[in-house]
Amino acid sequence: MAPPPLLRLDGVRLTFGGTPLLTHVELGVLPEDRIALVGRNGSGKSTLLKIAAGIVEPDGGEVFRQPGATIRYLAQEPDFGAAETVEAYVAAGLGPADDPYRVTRLMEGLGLRPDARPGDLSGGEARRAALARVLAPEPDIVLLDEPTNHLDLPTIEWLEEEIRGMRSAVVTISHDRRFLERVTEATVWLDRGSARRLNEGFAGFEAWRDKILEEEERDLQKLDRKIVREEHWLRYGVTARRTRNERRLAGLHQLRADRKNARRAVGTVEMAVGETRESGKLVIEAKHVSKRYGERVLIEDFSTRIQRGDRIGLVGPNGAGKTTLLKILIGEAEPDSGTVRLGTNLDLAFLDQKRAGLNDELSVADALTDGRGDQVMVNGEPRHVAGYLKDFLFQAEQIRTPVGNLSGGERARLLLAKTLATPANILVLDEPTNDLDMETLDLLQELIANYPGTVLLVSHDRDFLDRTVTSTISPEENGRWLDYAGGYSDMVAQRRGAQKEARKAEKPKTASTGTTAKDAPKPAAAATKLSFKQKFALENLPKEIAKLEAAIAKAEAEMADPALFAKNPDRFAKLASASEKDRAALAKAEDEWLELEMLRAEMEG
Repeated sequence: MAPPPLLRLDGVRLTFGGTPLLTHVELGVLPEDRIALVGRNGSGKSTLLKIAAGIVEPDGGEVFRQPGATIRYLAQEPDFGAAETVEAYVAAGLGPADDPYRVTRLMEGLGLRPDARPGDLSGGEARRAALARVLAPEPDIVLLDEPTNHLDLPTIEWLEEEIRGMRSAVVTISHDRRFLERVTEATVWLDRGSARRLNEGFAGFEAWRDKILEEEERDLQKLDRKIVREEHWLRYGVTARRTRNERRLAGLHQLRADRKNARRAVGTVEMAVGETRESGKLVIEAKHVSKRYGERVLIEDFSTRIQRGDRIGLVGPNGAGKTTLLKILIGEAEPDSGTVRLGTNLDLAFLDQKRAGLNDELSVADALTDGRGDQVMVNGEPRHVAGYLKDFLFQAEQIRTPVGNLSGGERARLLLAKTLATPANILVLDEPTNDLDMETLDLLQELIANYPGTVLLVSHDRDFLDRTVTSTISPEENGRWLDYAGGYSDMVAQRRGAQKEARKAEKPKTASTGTTAKDAPKPAAAATKLSFKQKFALENLPKEIAKLEAAIAKAEAEMADPALFAKNPDRFAKLASASEKDRAALAKAEDEWLELEMLRAEMEG
């Protein structure tokens, strides 16, 4: 029998300023659940997590928390209170029975100094400290609001492994698709005040969501046609049966009310970049660039050539020097040695990760126009700020709102609107994905992919990089930076290939005599073709992969029945367990096939 829920929200309602935010939300969390909570910016995701954590009280509905269950909540902005050191702040999250060694282990894993003062931490360090505090007690439920914001790629990958190894149930909000795909097994979609659940990880969410929206649009079109038919009947139909007419008229009024109250999905962002003159073919040429801070080498002998139309991604750990290299490339900082040559006719638009281009005291409209009236020039044509901001999902009443009152997502969209209105042929985007919802990210990805100019992009979002950039610059050891063709996944594959080649080229010493491989007896010639066993596996693994995919799809289709859990919880649990095993087997089979395929290709030259 399935275990009772640790947390259950039934019919939760909440209204802000007269507008319903949550109308009838259902959410259940079982032990060891891995749930992605997704939805547009402003849909109420963070508020729902706060209700689950007991920080916000709903207007109606029931919230059940299993007695004795521990819940920890990661807010988007950590509050360090009076803590004097990071260690004291993290340890304060422990309960009496919790293991204090977890504090030490998590701080080491997250690269935190125990004696660091909270006030001296960068945004990424503050985020890591807050994560350590939330994870240290190993609570029954962990509620994570944008846990990957301000984290670098190594830390995100560490967090993925930590979550997968935890016994806690996890509910997480994130814009990072790759992160959600790797850590979630169910998805709750918060949309227009209500919640729908998909008993599948985020990888299957977007196709499921699009199908629902298409069905809703068809239903609205049917309702529109029915209203037209009823209006025609009332005007031109037989009028002898007065009672029947009145009843049908009442039905028409109800149809109209239903149509009026139907809440369509929120509109999509409309994006376009301000057009300007075409740059020269050569945009940036760097030769033997180096940069040091004291004894620390950030950049050592780096050279690159960037041409018009290139889309370059810069990745690496926080503190590796990505922003420094970016500023050197665009001429905002000087290298210690080497040269940087900029091409001709360059018009640059720069999106700063710190959102420094926004003044909290200004209204949204004045922030967009720098206080110069109520119009903004876009592609050489004047547009009223209200109309332009509507393209970025701002309501008309928000244009006089102070910037300081905006949410993180709204600030991100406002700065994006300001940046994209700037006539430019080179876009410089430093962490543009922070606080953007996935629909806005989709539009930004499409814009960058089709942009005729040049793009320099710093990001920790692996999926975003894979979808947008044509080459990736990444730090290696001792300040060396290398340029890889393709996106993030391409970089990882090329780096693995280079490591394999390096291992082959090494001349290891023999264990017994200490002689080099050159002096040792010559080994047998390297294999030039696959063994029978390898060939058999390469031929049959695709069949096994297809079989596992079919089994997973069949199990998930059955689990998608919302009545299954209530009717037959044992069957649901059995399907979930079998699906999890099949997924592990599928990942193993895919890795084995890929390794054999790469080996075959290498042997064939």
